[in-house]
Amino acid sequence: MITQKINPRFAVLALFMLAVAAMRIPNSAIITPWSHITPIGAMGLFGGAYFTKKWKAVLFPLLTLLASDLIIQAFVFDGKYGIMYSGWYWIYSIFILITFIGKWLIKNVTVKNVLLAAVVAAVSHWLLADFTVWAGGGTDLRTMQPLSKNFNGLIQCYVQGLPYMKNFLLSTVVYCSVMFGSFEWMKSKNPSLQFA
Repeated sequence: MITQKINPRFAVLALFMLAVAAMRIPNSAIITPWSHITPIGAMGLFGGAYFTKKWKAVLFPLLTLLASDLIIQAFVFDGKYGIMYSGWYWIYSIFILITFIGKWLIKNVTVKNVLLAAVVAAVSHWLLADFTVWAGGGTDLRTMQPLSKNFNGLIQCYVQGLPYMKNFLLSTVVYCSVMFGSFEWMKSKNPSLQFA
């Protein structure tokens, strides 16, 4: 009988992803600007930076995001929005981009590289996600009418999304600090967690 050993580095990275994805669940019950205090950005950057193979860098963060989304939809929202929320495919596409930002910008894990990647990820998420809100007929929160399908409507969409972006950036920096800092500390204590 052949037993295959689990790579300790892979196991620890996967546990990090699962633990952080689970932290999304308690904060998802009420949709507020604080709902964007989320580990999503850090999950993507962490996976992109540490999983050596591109398919793992995308697949494992994506699977943990999917699992946490399904749990939130089923148990927090009791299926009120169906299996997945509206426009989920856009958010997942942006999330994949964030994993590649982690792969491209965090070749070496330094405070500067992680902070730069966090800023680029948060701004990219804000610009792309809010563009899809505007293009999909989002609401102008001043008038509660659909946003105008012109440049002014797009700018209004970005302005009203700014508090969410700030929280997304803050949470990405905080979660990255914890995740990257913890894993780098663990690597320094356990050589089996180094790159193969």
